[in-house]
Amino acid sequence: MSVETAAPSPILQFGTGRFLQAHVGLFVSEAAESGAALGGITVVQSTDDPASTRRAQALAGGEGVPIVLRGLVAGVPVETRRISRSVREILHAASDWNAVRERVRGPVRVIVSNTGDDGWTLSLRDGPPLLAAGAAAPQSFPARLLVLLHDRWQAAPEAELTVLPCELVSRNGSVLGDLVVGQARAWQCPAPFIDWLLTHVVWANSLVDRIVAQALEPVGAVAEPYALWAIQAQPRLQLPCRHPAIVVTDDLARHERLKLFLLNLGHTMLAELWRLFERPAGMTVRQAMEDGALREPLERTWLDEVLPVLDALGQGDEAIAYLGSLRDRLLNPFLEHRLADIAQHHARKKARRLLPVVELARRHTPGLAQPRLRAALRTP
Repeated sequence: MSVETAAPSPILQFGTGRFLQAHVGLFVSEAAESGAALGGITVVQSTDDPASTRRAQALAGGEGVPIVLRGLVAGVPVETRRISRSVREILHAASDWNAVRERVRGPVRVIVSNTGDDGWTLSLRDGPPLLAAGAAAPQSFPARLLVLLHDRWQAAPEAELTVLPCELVSRNGSVLGDLVVGQARAWQCPAPFIDWLLTHVVWANSLVDRIVAQALEPVGAVAEPYALWAIQAQPRLQLPCRHPAIVVTDDLARHERLKLFLLNLGHTMLAELWRLFERPAGMTVRQAMEDGALREPLERTWLDEVLPVLDALGQGDEAIAYLGSLRDRLLNPFLEHRLADIAQHHARKKARRLLPVVELARRHTPGLAQPRLRAALRTP
């Protein structure tokens, strides 16, 4: 499904969800207005979910993607409406797989993904025959990426290529690269190809930070004004665009700790308290922040159990400043960010967002009591 007749898109995006619409898609669209983008985006719909199909059909309509930015900036309410026009083509991973493979053989320079919490799970149904020309699409995203990169290696091994995942996984580029290389070895791919994966493809570690709390129908999103895309600096890194919200850094871990241990941990603790106190099913983050029974234990968790760890890591002042702006973000009166949505995959999120703080405390602040974090980790 093409949006319009245009030059081949140098950016291939796996995922159609609201986050990518208000993050990568909007950044590229805004950058293109000043000639600071690589070009347009080819979006790959990865599932047959009806909502995803509706989004893909709306994207293919060529009307652009409405993005509404609402929030508090320096305490002042703001609302900005934009139309993102970065998407040039929509393909379906199953029915258009040969076309996806053809795009990666040629114009693609950056591959972006945000495949959800289960997106990197490998499938036993995937195997070496899927590398053959005309084969069906693999089931898992790492196997799909392996097939595409194998095609690229055969067709244009010298062309630069960056894989830039947006999934909330620490060292996401390195982890995804290890999954793909492991799959290549399991499939007994040629040694020169595996070496190419290890030395030529740029597996970019990145961190995304923007609350995108509401989808518009059939396509579009409501998000906060705040946005950050921090990307680890490395040789031959290609960015999809230049944008004020994109920061290339030599120390990605500093950005990652602030976001993971304050914003994401805060969301998950609110979801934990929402479940514990059996608050209404439709309760939002803002409503929880205005509920003293939920806000007070969250504040104590931040101040007593998280900030001392960040201070021991040399980020105390940064953490206090980040937390100050974070409270305004969580109290955003314009976003309907439901705790029921945050609570999806709750146990997995607790392990990812809470447990590392406890482990860091054991090494850097021995003796620090973390009763709230430890209690949350003990519950299902």
